[in-house]
Formats: sequence, C-alpha cells, structure tokens
Amino acid sequence: MKHRSLRGTIRYTSAKPERMGHERGREYFIMTDQADGVRVVHAHCEIDDAPNVIRDVVLSLDPQGRPIDCSVRLTVGDQYEGTGLMRFTDTCAECEAYNRKSGRSSQRIELTAPIRALGAHPICGDALILRLYDLSKGPGREFFPNLMLTSPDHRGATGPMLFPLGFGLEFVGAESISVGAGKFESLHFRYVDTAGQLPQEHPPYDVWCSADGNYIYLQGGVGGYMQTRYELVELTGL
Repeated sequence: MKHRSLRGTIRYTSAKPERMGHERGREYFIMTDQADGVRVVHAHCEIDDAPNVIRDVVLSLDPQGRPIDCSVRLTVGDQYEGTGLMRFTDTCAECEAYNRKSGRSSQRIELTAPIRALGAHPICGDALILRLYDLSKGPGREFFPNLMLTSPDHRGATGPMLFPLGFGLEFVGAESISVGAGKFESLHFRYVDTAGQLPQEHPPYDVWCSADGNYIYLQGGVGGYMQTRYELVELTGL
C-alpha cells in the first residue's frame, strides 16, 4: 500500500463566560496522502449554534498544498443550502454551484498565477494553509495574496462560491502542548491582516498545528464576538 491515511476528531467549544467549555460542534476528518503526492481531505463538520450548520467537504491538494479540486455541500438551519464543485488550474479557477436561495451559478476566474490555498472552512484545513509560511525565516509575519475561500461567512454558511482574498500569517514559535488526542510538538501561528478582506472583519485567530510536517490541527481559539475554541480529541494513523 503506497498511500497513508490519518483520521481525527476535533471538538468545538464555546469560550463565552456564560457557556465556557460547552460543546458547540464537532468535526470528523480523514486525510489521505497518495503515492503521487496528492493529499485528499474529507471533512464532516457540525455547528450546533443556531442556525446550525452541517458541511461536507472533499478537497484535494497538490504536493505544494495548492488546491486541485473541491466539493462542498451545506445544510443551514436544518435546510439544504447549497452544493458546489470547484476546479483549479494554473490559469483559472472554476465553480459550478446550486444554492437554495439564488439557484444555479457558474464562476470562471482567470488567474495570472495559481491559487496558493483554498479555505473550504473545515477546521482541519485551517492548519493545512499554514504551510504557506516559510519556517526557515523563523518567527515573523507575512501577507499572502492570491488565496480563495468557498464562503466569505465566518462560519462558512453561505454559497458555496469562489471568494478571492488575501490575509496574513504570523508565526509565533514552537511549543509543546497537550490536547485530548495526546502530547505534541507544535507550531503556533496566528491569522492576521484580515481587515478589508471580508464583509465582516475576522476576530483574532490562534492555531497550533503539529510540527512533524503533517500540519495536523491540534488546537485553536478565536476571540472577538466569536469566542470559540477547537481541540483535536482523537487521532489515528500516525
């Protein structure tokens, strides 16, 4: 067998004082590294807070972590919201989608350079994007243009669609941490420089990923109005 799969579970909890530690959702993911260097990510995400969200994502990445294709299916408030299929080449990004409210849509965006990363809104994917940062530079901060999201909504509860943007990553440093899934050597990052990139500015977002080159999501926290936490509670396949 020339491929390898990792399976994990991420728990979503609230950090609001009146709901501290209360479970507000969960995510089950499988990441398969294939013999050709392609990584395929399957993620099933559930957000319990009203209107509740169920999201199913299949995302494939090339050996450099750039998106090849992606499918997203959304249920919001216990109603079907939309389905989209996206495809990426060096010169264009395409999306064919159907949304409950707006119907059928087609997008074709001409590119001058390949899209470097796609945020499809599974939490495990927030760690995979961190490989954009060159660790040889040490702690620091860098802005990355030429990125896309499947929804500009912070919960990923609209669309699906292609939404171009750029944002910054701050590498804080290496840390040893313990989460529900065990003890890990980690890399601590922070998503920054989102002002003006989204309809509503994203609150500060810290993410810890594994330091073994797999970029597995270990834990994270969002401040501001969201006040939510994420923790890897189960991992098999390492």
